[in-house]
Amino acid sequence: MLGSNLRHLRVFHAVAETGSVTRAAELCLVSQPAVTQAIAKLEAEAELPLFRRTSQGFFLTEAGALLARRGKRALDMLDGALNEIAPRLPLTATRAQLLALIATSEAQNFSLAARQLGIAQPTVHRAVTQLEREAGKALFQRSAFGIVPTRACAMLARIARLSFAELDQAVSELGDLVGREVGEITIGAMPLARSHPMPKVLARFREKRPNLRIRIIEGTYDELLGQLRRGDLDFLIGALRSPAPIEDVVQERVFDDDLVLLAGHHHPLLYRPLSLEVLRQQHWLVTRTGTPTRTQFDAMFHAAGLALPDSIIETGSVILMREMMEISDVLSCVSHLQARADIDRKLVAVLPFAVPHSTRAIGLTYRRDWMPTPAQSLIMEEIRQASAEAL
Repeated sequence: MLGSNLRHLRVFHAVAETGSVTRAAELCLVSQPAVTQAIAKLEAEAELPLFRRTSQGFFLTEAGALLARRGKRALDMLDGALNEIAPRLPLTATRAQLLALIATSEAQNFSLAARQLGIAQPTVHRAVTQLEREAGKALFQRSAFGIVPTRACAMLARIARLSFAELDQAVSELGDLVGREVGEITIGAMPLARSHPMPKVLARFREKRPNLRIRIIEGTYDELLGQLRRGDLDFLIGALRSPAPIEDVVQERVFDDDLVLLAGHHHPLLYRPLSLEVLRQQHWLVTRTGTPTRTQFDAMFHAAGLALPDSIIETGSVILMREMMEISDVLSCVSHLQARADIDRKLVAVLPFAVPHSTRAIGLTYRRDWMPTPAQSLIMEEIRQASAEAL
């Protein structure tokens, strides 16, 4: 695994900056053979030469320059968080210790963390204890109900995940240099994106990058945002929030969507004049409170001085909505683009009632300091292109 030894990565950067094994050894307080061995191991992990060795010194190859760029970003992030806890930690903390810290922080239990990592519980406990000993302070608050990370520990766990994600991106880019598709793209997709534009985007991307692994992660906005901020997701696609929920993410508008009211083809309201008072008396399927769709649905009634309908089932599943509309008189309020395929196939019908002020921005959300790989940039460009064509 590239960057499995953080000390090797630090030695690599010392050689990259000085062009000298001797100088790097002095800076890192190790022997010259240790520097040579560290570089050899990194090159074996990268499966590419990282330096051109000449009589004038060591010079970065294209692969070396790529690793230097990504590695510096990873170490700068990590060292900042480690220094916040104790100045000694950047010199002593290992990747294995940090992985144990991340797993324990998330599981809040040593046994569960060990199971997640696939190692023995004493190994996890020992790794965390070593970090605490070097830090000179407790990183977890222990109680009868488990262990809770301190604020500094939780921040370190999040930054460490981001740092390791940066090194994973280096692996992907090194693979690109030799025509190997390695690594993966992870996308957090909200309900609309799963029907538009992602099917077309994925089909096109597969033509250009047929073997690169892609994971589409579904969940609530808050869940996906948390995964994005700790580096588990590369970007989100779906309804944007106004304002942006936190300063460390960027929102990029790609297209606009509006809401429609849907019913089964047998519904009597398809053939009579509609008013909000009539709609308030119906049975509804709508998304949960706090989502943009639900906020606009609620505002439709509140703006007219009406209470919300008494009969509401909360769900984000378009399939459930469609099936219930087919067998009952329930109505739903959903994204027009999300329901367009079902509308075109005449599985549902649009009620002749325009949802007021329902236009909303749909787009990409990603970390402010994120630097996408060529593959990640490609799939984002496919999203922009497919959205422009649909409009």
